[in-house]
Amino acid sequence: MALLTIQDETVAGGILNRLELEITQEMLTVRDVIAQRVQQEVAAYNSRQQEIFQGLVQPLESEQVLNGFRLLRTAKPIDTETQLYKALEGFLQNSYFVLVNDRQVDSLEEEVWLGSGATASFIKLTPLVGG
Repeated sequence: MALLTIQDETVAGGILNRLELEITQEMLTVRDVIAQRVQQEVAAYNSRQQEIFQGLVQPLESEQVLNGFRLLRTAKPIDTETQLYKALEGFLQNSYFVLVNDRQVDSLEEEVWLGSGATASFIKLTPLVGG
């Protein structure tokens, strides 16, 4: 079993958040990497029910704050399937892009190597204001 380091980064390369996933296979699709990340984030939040959710996409009924998202209703679990749908949709709509081992991936079905020392960086793109 290998550990995959996942980092949320700024476009300039600053690291905003880091987590590690246990991966049982060395080759996974990008879809599977995103799914495992979202599942771990939601499970961690739902087990602790802290005030701030740190995750890839914003949950329903929440507001964005400095270090994540604050849920507007307390003690309500986040739905994994909804979060996963939003995360996959975000990838397809170029809301963020993913680098695996410092190489950008373009498709959810692309298989990537995730052996020992592998990293996946998620870089969220900020929409321009004013059109």
